[in-house]
Amino acid sequence: MAENITRRTSLKSTVLAGTAVGLSTLTTHAAQSKTVKVALVGCGGRGKADLKNFQTACQILQLDCEIVALADAFEDAVIAAANTFEVPADRCSFGFDAYHNVAASDADFVLLVTPPLFRPLHLEAMLKAGKNVFVEKPVAVDAPGCRKVLELGKFATANGLGISAGMQRRHAANYLKNQALVQAGAIGPILGGLVAWNGTVPWVKDRRPDWSDADYLARNWLNWVEIGGDHIVEQHVHNLDVANWFIGHPPKSAVGFGGRARRESGNSFDFFSVDLDYGDNVHIHSQCRQISGCFNRVGEEFRGSKGYVLGGGKLVGDPSITVPDPKVDSDNDGVQEMIDMIRGVRSGNPLNEAQIVAEATGTAIMGRIACYTGKKIQWSDLFLNPKSEWYDFTYGVSPEDFENGAVILPPENIAPIPGDGKPLRHR
Repeated sequence: MAENITRRTSLKSTVLAGTAVGLSTLTTHAAQSKTVKVALVGCGGRGKADLKNFQTACQILQLDCEIVALADAFEDAVIAAANTFEVPADRCSFGFDAYHNVAASDADFVLLVTPPLFRPLHLEAMLKAGKNVFVEKPVAVDAPGCRKVLELGKFATANGLGISAGMQRRHAANYLKNQALVQAGAIGPILGGLVAWNGTVPWVKDRRPDWSDADYLARNWLNWVEIGGDHIVEQHVHNLDVANWFIGHPPKSAVGFGGRARRESGNSFDFFSVDLDYGDNVHIHSQCRQISGCFNRVGEEFRGSKGYVLGGGKLVGDPSITVPDPKVDSDNDGVQEMIDMIRGVRSGNPLNEAQIVAEATGTAIMGRIACYTGKKIQWSDLFLNPKSEWYDFTYGVSPEDFENGAVILPPENIAPIPGDGKPLRHR
């Protein structure tokens, strides 16, 4: 399998042909055939794990799963995935434009597990090709990307397509039950709380001499805000989504602080501490850190007028309020989210999680900008007010730059300094 994989050459006509076929026939196939055709864009560790979860979901639903395409920016990643899943070489492609091959394939479902910068562009390509899409969180690194995903959510609804996101807590039985209890009033109105993801840097890729600037950014994406969004966006977004979910809406503003002293790669911060104002005097403390040798904590806690809840864990409140146990097919929430996606499409009622993942991503971005600048950032600055300096703010590289060979590496180990009055890098 490790031989004869060809680099993708961008063919826009192929994508357009896929679009014409997709909206008329592929969704019908997805709903009726016992064989589910799936493709993966982004063949790293997370991508392979998501594809395995998809296969397991098909087994639970008693469906056959056929992998019709694999794509990644890098040949070695595609080869590794192809060997893992026994996919023939003629179904594999690599290059920053290889996602076009997936859009032109006959996949019913596409899993998008590329770095966050690419997700709005890739999501648009797949939806316009008639695909049902699982897109990993976060879905953008800036506000324009979030707003693009909101638009694509409306497009998916209008065309009967599904969008599922990597917010697996929303598919976990313990979280589903606690959220239902909170909504039913078991702890009373939420008055405040804490969400946290404090851990270590997951990984760092040192630059090799033969890597271009684009290669280094894409392979070491986790450590660069331009392509990964910083860890408040890439990782802590899970906990921020739980806050939005339990409270029922995103926050109105953010004020915070953070910094960088220990990181040895890229330009991301080591830590963030954010006060999220949800209105009605409800404040959530958001904290996240990636520093070794420190106390680790991942989870959520919300205090209400009658008690408290620990995310998907312990709930202390009004014992007279009960809700039915949620119906799930798997104790693995990563598998369950795939089951829910497939079942929704095949029942003619596809899930559409574009808004929740865009709002969770936007919440994280708002917190990041507040910490980078030292300013109070409003939700309206990102989503409602085109005159705001942050409404169209983007960083110094676009997904199209990778396809066009126009990527220039930003200065490394130089991070924003809150309060210095200097603008952040932007296009």
